[in-house]
Amino acid sequence: MTAGKVSPWARLEGSKLQYGPGCAEATAKLLAAMGQVEFDDAGSLIRFHDVLLFLRAFPQSRKVAHLADNLLAAIAHQVERLQAAGADMEQFDDEEFSGIVGTAISDTFTYDVARWLAQRYPQQLTVEWNFEEQRRQMAVTLPLLIPLLGDDSLVEADTPFLDWMASAAGGPEKILPWLLQRVAGTPLSSLQRTSLYDSLAVSISWKLGNSAASRTRARRNVSRMFYQRQPLLRRNQVSLAGELSSSPLPVRRLSRRQGEDVLDMTRTALTIRYRELYGTTRGDPKQVFEADVGRGVQIFLWGLPPERRLPLRAYHAGLTLKNGVPINYIEGISLFEWMEVGFNTFYAFRDGETAWIYSKVLHFLHQLTGVSCFSVYPYQLGYENEEAIKSGAFWFYRKLGFRPGRPELLAITRKEEARMTRDPAHRTSPRVLRRLAAEHVFYQFGEEPPGQWDTFSTRRIGRAVQQRTAEEFGGDPEKLRRAATKALSQNLQVDIGTWTPLQQSAFENVASVLLLAPELRQWTSLQKQALVDVIRAKVSADESKYLRLLQQHQGLKEIVLRLGSEQPAVKSAHM
Repeated sequence: MTAGKVSPWARLEGSKLQYGPGCAEATAKLLAAMGQVEFDDAGSLIRFHDVLLFLRAFPQSRKVAHLADNLLAAIAHQVERLQAAGADMEQFDDEEFSGIVGTAISDTFTYDVARWLAQRYPQQLTVEWNFEEQRRQMAVTLPLLIPLLGDDSLVEADTPFLDWMASAAGGPEKILPWLLQRVAGTPLSSLQRTSLYDSLAVSISWKLGNSAASRTRARRNVSRMFYQRQPLLRRNQVSLAGELSSSPLPVRRLSRRQGEDVLDMTRTALTIRYRELYGTTRGDPKQVFEADVGRGVQIFLWGLPPERRLPLRAYHAGLTLKNGVPINYIEGISLFEWMEVGFNTFYAFRDGETAWIYSKVLHFLHQLTGVSCFSVYPYQLGYENEEAIKSGAFWFYRKLGFRPGRPELLAITRKEEARMTRDPAHRTSPRVLRRLAAEHVFYQFGEEPPGQWDTFSTRRIGRAVQQRTAEEFGGDPEKLRRAATKALSQNLQVDIGTWTPLQQSAFENVASVLLLAPELRQWTSLQKQALVDVIRAKVSADESKYLRLLQQHQGLKEIVLRLGSEQPAVKSAHM
């Protein structure tokens, strides 16, 4: 902006959280005054852009939403003007600010994301090659896709890989779609294709232009807008216990086409922010559910297709919209009644009713899957995440009712709470916050005994299986799988030769774990049949069915908890 003048957008920042009589009119007046303002630096434009996005998602009135949309439509011109003036554009590439209209995203996207981009935005993509660093990898990988290349790449130091690929593709501009098509055509599993492509570290630049893919223009049509006439809901107005015990949310299942639209919007929203989740890239469009929870908020959740599922845990991902604008994304990874939850609000919207929306997300996840014990990853609390330390993220969860799983960390928490009671001005030091962020925190409700999952980790089970593989099968996983599958088949008296390949794979995964469980031999026939039902459900149409059957199998739960906890969490009656 012009030097020496007071920043209208700075006043606008202060108005975005003002609600009540006269506030909408004041904000609208400030927005109207911004129509002719031009920005001289990226930082100011970015801040203005994010204020507009917030006001579009949380508008005080119809006029505020309309003016915010109009000003957002002019951002492309502002970005173009900065570029023409030779301004420093580097800040637009920061994860916190990326995805603004008129800018570009450059990254070594994974195979699935690159393929998705090439299908939907082919004219906006360019490829950059790092032959210096990737020469050795290309020398051994590309011969799998290009006949006779090995005669050059395996013995020569100056192989012109770009020329080889351009010749095979029919021109330099066709290399990326050719490469993706060749990888897709290999007789490999989806995981192996991903590894093959990702090994090449292909750098793709996605020029957003004035595209609706940008976060500036990302919208989903809504039938009715919600206008913030009253102050935003604060954390101390949210009762997680009350929410989780309230009436079921209104949920509908989307059609496959509607599900694809939601997944596309989610992939776009995350990709332009340099983020990717396993379940957003590989979500199942046939299993997308929507809950309209009020106040202009829609939550979408979905699972994975059977061929993409995790070996033991169930997986759900999601996206939240406010008045049609994407504001955060969700990840839930579950086993029995326990779910690790990731909840990430985009930077521009972190002042916007986050606690209330989080309570609705947990309610929806519980309703969809039956889980009743939520835990939060240490990273979200601040482990190796200085941003979360600065924001005091640990206390966001604690004040909603979460507790540390470690007794020593719970003692530190209570000590800090006592200090805050004595001195309301007390703030927990970064050193203490880092210590509190070292382990998961938990929120549990329902009838299950508390604390069962406090020291549990599926990683611990995996390591135990690997140790058994090393000790008894010479480190050969195939020998272990064959032995485990044979033992479990005999115990359950089932012939999995008639099962589908996906069902057989699910059986082998469970068998590898239960090879460590001698108590299985004491199970009743009903328990064994229930285990068969659990395994089949792992690759059924809806993985929530798998979770609900797990929640009914106490014998299996006792085994899994014993193997995955630091010490036995439950003493089995079957041992």
